[in-house]
Amino acid sequence: MPQPKKRHSNSRQNKRRFSNYTLKATKSVSCSACGAATLPHHACPTCGSYKGKVVKKIKVKDKKKGTE
Repeated sequence: MPQPKKRHSNSRQNKRRFSNYTLKATKSVSCSACGAATLPHHACPTCGSYKGKVVKKIKVKDKKKGTE
């Protein structure tokens, strides 16, 4: 097999190597129970449901009582 005649510069090499090195936006779907945006194949962080069933209990933090 033939070999390259001359060496490729670093910039030319990096143009080829990093051409697909980009950030991709994450996909999100809406929860079937509450309608919040969630990641696919993950339990909903707001209501704790997955595929219509509750799989995780979500703790609700109480607001601190003011000095009255």
